Amino acid sequence: MSDFFTCPVRALRLANRLLVAGLLLLLIGLFAAYGLDAYLGLRLLVGAHALTILGPSLLKLGYVLRLAAQQQLNRPGAPCCATA
Repeated sequence: MSDFFTCPVRALRLANRLLVAGLLLLLIGLFAAYGLDAYLGLRLLVGAHALTILGPSLLKLGYVLRLAAQQQLNRPGAPCCATA
């Protein structure tokens, strides 16, 4: 697993996916928790509110991973990884 993060290109792809997933979870959670609150049961409403916490958490992780990957890519002699 540590080999995965040594390649900045793969880490950048993962960061982009985390950013998109976090944004989607946040938007779905906001729409369900505050737009559909009258139509949802208690369990689904609690789950929707949980998405409003998990979404920004994924956004933050993706953002930090993206910054780290971009910093590795900007270094001279950055490790290159082969992709097939």
